[in-house]
Amino acid sequence: MFRGNPRQTGVAVSSLPQPLQVVWKHTFPEAITSTAAVVEGVVYVGCEDAFLYALDLIAGEVKWKYEARDLIQSSPTVVGDTVVFGDSEGVVHAVDARSGQGRWTFATDGEVIASANYAAGRVFVGSYSGSLFCLSLMDGALVWKFETQGRIHGSAALVDGFVVVAGCDSGLHVLNAADGKEVAEIPLGSVSGASAALKGSRVYVGTYGNRVLGIDRNEKKVLWSFEDPERDFPFMSSAAVTEELVLIGGRDKYLRALDPETGALRWSFVAKGRIDSSPVVVGQRVFVGASDGNLYELALETGQEQWRFEAGAPITASPAVAQERLLIGAHDGVLYCFGSGSRPPEPGRSPPAEADKAP
Repeated sequence: MFRGNPRQTGVAVSSLPQPLQVVWKHTFPEAITSTAAVVEGVVYVGCEDAFLYALDLIAGEVKWKYEARDLIQSSPTVVGDTVVFGDSEGVVHAVDARSGQGRWTFATDGEVIASANYAAGRVFVGSYSGSLFCLSLMDGALVWKFETQGRIHGSAALVDGFVVVAGCDSGLHVLNAADGKEVAEIPLGSVSGASAALKGSRVYVGTYGNRVLGIDRNEKKVLWSFEDPERDFPFMSSAAVTEELVLIGGRDKYLRALDPETGALRWSFVAKGRIDSSPVVVGQRVFVGASDGNLYELALETGQEQWRFEAGAPITASPAVAQERLLIGAHDGVLYCFGSGSRPPEPGRSPPAEADKAP
């Protein structure tokens, strides 16, 4: 699933070889802005040609494709044998992961860019209709919906029976996952198109108003706010969170590492184009794409560039890391698979199964 786990921390469980090399690449008819999901040796990714594709992780060959109603920017979520994603016509789709056959659809009446989250037989997904929907994974039946006062672009996070979602109504909403009742609304001061990342009671999210916020959802207040005094640009990237750092990209071309307790700047790295891609942490390495057409590898502790790959087309999708492979798509329709050139570990062996869910 997008960001790797229900809390959306963007920290991979799988390791990666060093250095990386292109194992295979596949060219699709239109841009890849959807972030891939990798489960049991299969790569699932949406394309702006309105198809969801399943590819073999080892060879990069297409196993099946499923036609949606409109282009796909939503990143797929795989739960058991079901793949869930949204399209730009506002339809949420559930597809059989093995065959690519459709199981159910649900119309939200607004574009679905967000990715689905999952818990206890239910999926949670936001829409440009301004609502967050809770649907039955089995048949797509509506369990509840929560209406905000603006579009929902980012994905909802889940923790301890609560759903946390930032919206274009400038609010962070904390809902009871069971019934959709709001338990807190925390003002963000600006529209947010990012997905919130959770660590304990803390919530980390960027806004369109040039700020990154550290929030305590239990205390229902903003603890700190980071704002660059010289650059007034939105943060559309979703944060990656470790014990020591909050990492987030900005449209001012910078990837920043902030202190999770205070929001103080620990280090920054400047690319040659804006960073809407969300960073992924792999051990002591950070990977992120940029609109300059590069995939960057940075040292987690210092932000020093360690490696880059020139894709030659803008990258707004986020890296997906699973089974010792990294996958990322670009605006020219190319999906790249990086690794060591040897076969990835068999699913269910090493790394552990949770690593098969790629950020």
